[in-house]
Order: sequence, then structure tokens, then C-alpha cells
Amino acid sequence: MSNKKKAKAQTLGFQTEAKQLLHLMIHSLYSNKEIFLRELISNASDAADKLRFESLNDPSLLESDPELKIRISFDEKEKTVTISDNGIGMSESEVIENLGTIARSGTSEFLKILLEIKNKIHN
Repeated sequence: MSNKKKAKAQTLGFQTEAKQLLHLMIHSLYSNKEIFLRELISNASDAADKLRFESLNDPSLLESDPELKIRISFDEKEKTVTISDNGIGMSESEVIENLGTIARSGTSEFLKILLEIKNKIHN
């Protein structure tokens, strides 16, 4: 799309509690590969929905590529699956705010709840 900005790479650190949270999510909730893939595809769909919604007020967003797309590609050599879309993702401030909210608002309690959910799923 013509109005898209090229993303600039930036590394942001996580607090210790957030690292524990991510570890738990990756190794517990997302140990089932289908759930993890479904979540990534859902995120891509949300980005496409956001583009569709924003284009109602700014039709130029769809000028260069009016078809909303979600692509799933496989790299056998690297053993990777890539899910990409042409939607609108989160801004830098939204990423910081959304990840920061988990890290700041009772992560220990959140970890406890995740463990309870994991135990219910596996029992």
C-alpha cells in the first residue's frame, strides 16, 4: 500500500515478570501448535478488519491493493511457518501499551490464573 510506512526495527526489553508470563504462555497455553497457529491467523484477520474499517474513512488505504490478504507460507529448509497479512497492525504506542499493561497489572496474579487454566485443560 502506498500509505504504509516501512517499520523501523527496535528492541524493547521485558521486565522479569513479563518474561515469566511469556515463557508460561509459550510453553503451556501454546504448546498445542494448532492453538498457536489459530491465534496468529486470528491476529492477521484482525489486522485486515482494521484496514477495512479504516478504509471507510480513508479509501486511499486500499488504492494500491484493494484485496485483503492473509498469507501462510512454509520454509522446509528453515522449518518455519510464516503468517503475513496486508492489514493494519498496532502502532508502536499500542504495542508498548498493550504489552506494558500485562507487565504492570498484576502479572503474578495473571500467571496464577494461567496455571489454573493449564491445569484444567490438562486434567
